[in-house]
Amino acid sequence: MEIEKKMRKVLKFQTLFLSQHNQTLPVSRLDFLARRVGFKRQEAGSFLLKFPHVFEIYEHPVQRILYCRLTRKALLQIEQEKKALNAQIPEAVTRLRKLLMMSNSGCLRLEHVRIARTEFGLPEDFEYSVVLKNAQFFRLFNAKESTEKYIELVGRDPSLAVCAIEKVREKEYRERGIDAEDIRFSFLVNFPPGFKIGKYYRIAVWKWQRVPYWSPYEDVSGYDLRSLEAQKRMEKRAVATIHELLTLTVEKKITLERIAHFRLAMNLPKKLKEFLLQHQGIFYISTRGNHGKLHTVFLREAYRKGELLEPNDLYLARRKLGELVLMSPRKVKMDTELVRNRRDRHDGGGYMGRSTVVHANNGFDNFGVKENAGGDQKGDADLDSDLGSNVESDTSDENDDYDSVETIDAEDYDMGM
Repeated sequence: MEIEKKMRKVLKFQTLFLSQHNQTLPVSRLDFLARRVGFKRQEAGSFLLKFPHVFEIYEHPVQRILYCRLTRKALLQIEQEKKALNAQIPEAVTRLRKLLMMSNSGCLRLEHVRIARTEFGLPEDFEYSVVLKNAQFFRLFNAKESTEKYIELVGRDPSLAVCAIEKVREKEYRERGIDAEDIRFSFLVNFPPGFKIGKYYRIAVWKWQRVPYWSPYEDVSGYDLRSLEAQKRMEKRAVATIHELLTLTVEKKITLERIAHFRLAMNLPKKLKEFLLQHQGIFYISTRGNHGKLHTVFLREAYRKGELLEPNDLYLARRKLGELVLMSPRKVKMDTELVRNRRDRHDGGGYMGRSTVVHANNGFDNFGVKENAGGDQKGDADLDSDLGSNVESDTSDENDDYDSVETIDAEDYDMGM
């Protein structure tokens, strides 16, 4: 998750630059504006220098003052992600419909969906480009007791009420010939390396796999949930709901804090972290980010050695940013010299009309930036990073509390600590 921490901070700066006129900022104003996104005083400049493939500092050819901006590679990555996001809007519409079908009342708070829009592949203006443009599927309304907006599903499509795990079971049954009774209610279980499975635990898992449950898309309001058998079914239904929730995300992962927003609407248990840790063979929870305060839930079966087994265009576009973050700053000097030589040939050696990129000679090493390290081989390292990297953190983690402005109602969320 080290790369995730860096990318969250890089994305904050990207948003800051893109909101400015001409997408540039004078260095003199950098510290002042960076405080808005959670950076300390005099921390922003050193942070930008650590990622020269994403940010560059240059001297204005006329004003002769230092400015900072996004590099051409970073702008191309943003454009590629935007194209991939727009291209998969029809799939995002289907994901949102399935998400609403899993809720008890067929509606979700607009703010909760907005907070998790990145994970579900929804554009920033999804309220208009997805919800209002598809009035045959969605309806927006204001709650009577508050000013909160809600998204309501217009009609249920039975063809969408099929969980991803059901397709996996069918595939396992056809390809491996597993007994239908054994696989009917089972989940793919992959325990982490070094996890010791005793005899009695294996028997308990086998029994749990055969416990029937209600589908996440099924309305359970008419059932009597007071019996012990019903409680077991509801517990397994919660596992299936979180499993389906993860399959609807672009990268098959989402923070635990964002799952908590849907807890009441989807009948999820109160102590989510404690509940998920009971099913380590299905889910992986990483707590390495932000001093263990940020919890990211991965779907184990969707990853292998830190790579998504079935990558999509949006995932690949977002991965490009991670590659730029991990790229060694030593390559920047060579790339810049090649560009300068090319410009000198075209411009006849003239200076006016082009800006000068400023580099801190031998200065990047002082900030602790290293070459892209090898893969992490410890324990659950295959899921600790989307890129399978074990790069040391260059920056302070104290500011990760500013990662989002989302708030969680006290009754909606309990970390189980």
